[in-house]
Amino acid sequence: MADAPLLIIAAGGTGGHMFPAQALAETMVRKGWRVKLSTDARGARYTGGFPHTVEVEVLSSATFARGGLLAKAMVPMRLARGVLGAIFKMRKDRPAVVVGFGGYPAFPAMAAAWIMRLPRIFHEQNGILGRVNKFFANRVDGVACGTWPTDLPDGVQGHHTGNPVRGAVLERAGAGYIPPGDYPMNMVVIGGSQGARILSDVLPSAVALLPESLRDQLTIIQQAREEDVERVQAAYQHMGVRAEIEPFFRDIPRHFSEAQLVISRAGASSIADLSIIGRPSILVPFAAAANNHQSANARGLVEAGAAVLLPESQFTPENVAEQITLILSNPDGAAQMARMALGQGMPEATENLVNMVLELATPKENTQ
Repeated sequence: MADAPLLIIAAGGTGGHMFPAQALAETMVRKGWRVKLSTDARGARYTGGFPHTVEVEVLSSATFARGGLLAKAMVPMRLARGVLGAIFKMRKDRPAVVVGFGGYPAFPAMAAAWIMRLPRIFHEQNGILGRVNKFFANRVDGVACGTWPTDLPDGVQGHHTGNPVRGAVLERAGAGYIPPGDYPMNMVVIGGSQGARILSDVLPSAVALLPESLRDQLTIIQQAREEDVERVQAAYQHMGVRAEIEPFFRDIPRHFSEAQLVISRAGASSIADLSIIGRPSILVPFAAAANNHQSANARGLVEAGAAVLLPESQFTPENVAEQITLILSNPDGAAQMARMALGQGMPEATENLVNMVLELATPKENTQ
């Protein structure tokens, strides 16, 4: 393995960045490559699903999005320290290709690859470039786009690869859908690390408005912030609804495949998972997302008739209860939504991205 080509994956500390990064790592390891993940301390907490052979390198990073004036003033210094650290590591163990997935934790490795003129590409999950990917748009050898079309700077050509999904998702691709009916049903509610608060606030009240015959059949699997878990669980218990409330679910693919309905933020990875597994959904774009990119992410499923879009301004208990009732009271319509979601999936997304990596590698490494 010591002489195998090295791929460095640079990714931030959210599922939207880390899940497609994990998918690429899984495939490249199977192809015999060495893989290192370059991230920061926050990103390192999300690496449990990566292949065990992937070496995690933690570099100094920072973001302008959090902290006070002093913290923001320190960002350039911390990023510079991370870049110098990445250059030092890449000189000792030179990568064949560097692939960035966005987020400030990806900046040091991507900047080092640019300074050292190493082969480099980035993958953008959303229809609008994040800040780091936008900075590197004219400084890379290729731009892989998960959502199409992607808004790119003038002169930058993107390649529509789709959004890679983890092996655990692909294992459940097209899993048989059991339409809603007069029997126990699962509804999954997932909001992501930044966006679960409104779901915790609204969903219990919405479920309370459902017809009793429907509510009695439901089991709710809901993600909530740690500080909200107890109150959300108590609300469901009070109305006699079965519920599993956790800050983080490690087996989202299984929960999706067992669900009659998913209520979710419109993060790119969630959209990809829904379309690969094929499930009807109610999508609630995160209003604070940069340039409203989650609404752009949702467009494909909504226009295909696979999802209902509810902006935060319309995400009221009454509206949510109405949409849940419409979907779960219409087995044929729900099954149609599941089929339409499946039609939007790109299970070949990982291989598309892998091909970009292999084409960028040297001829010797291209034969791996």
